[in-house]
Amino acid sequence: MPTATFAAGCFWGVEARFANTPGVTSTAVGYMGGHTQNPTYQEICNKTTGHAEVVQLEFDEQAVSYDTLLDIFWQMHDPTTLNRQGPDIGDQYRSEIFYHNDQQRIMAEQSKVVLDKSGIFGNPIVTEITPAAEFWRAEEYHQQYNAKNGHGGCAI
Repeated sequence: MPTATFAAGCFWGVEARFANTPGVTSTAVGYMGGHTQNPTYQEICNKTTGHAEVVQLEFDEQAVSYDTLLDIFWQMHDPTTLNRQGPDIGDQYRSEIFYHNDQQRIMAEQSKVVLDKSGIFGNPIVTEITPAAEFWRAEEYHQQYNAKNGHGGCAI
């Protein structure tokens, strides 16, 4: 199964949205894009690691395309706010697409250009598009947090 990794603010809501997408076969929340090994949630919250809160997912390409996953990503958050989603502020809440191959990179870059030119968001998109780095799985209590705790999500 191919893998996709997205950062779009608080990972609880992002995971819930992707976990409910037909064709997504698994999700995990964690950290990516920083400079420390095996970061903890506490370190992430203290803004000392440079990591983003991410959702890494596997998907069945026969059931859902990467383009569709990109569409969901763009719709679930505000990609024009730097290091912020709603009340959540810090580089761990940045908007970022971590690509796993050249095809994902090209598709992500093209979708960003099209959306930016459309003016749909009113402000320039600041989403970063970078190569996937090591994925550090978050502590178990964060996994499927909304489903475990009866929360509908932390939508912005």
